[in-house]
Amino acid sequence: MITIKTFAQIREVCGESSIALNAVEQETAAMLLERLGQRSPGWQKALEENTLVACNQTMVGASHIICDGDEVAVFPPVTGG
Repeated sequence: MITIKTFAQIREVCGESSIALNAVEQETAAMLLERLGQRSPGWQKALEENTLVACNQTMVGASHIICDGDEVAVFPPVTGG
């Protein structure tokens, strides 16, 4: 199992703050985002932007392999001021 946590606008649009999914062997972060987008129109809309991904509290790229037991956070691009 992997735990997905959502933040900011992604949480608001998809309507879920945390979900658990079965791990898929050799699934990359990009593949996971694609799978999440297929859950519902809300998820698809939430992930339209350049979504950032952290795995076990470390920022990761699209090619990072997600493993069973990982905690994955998804959030929109961050802007500062």
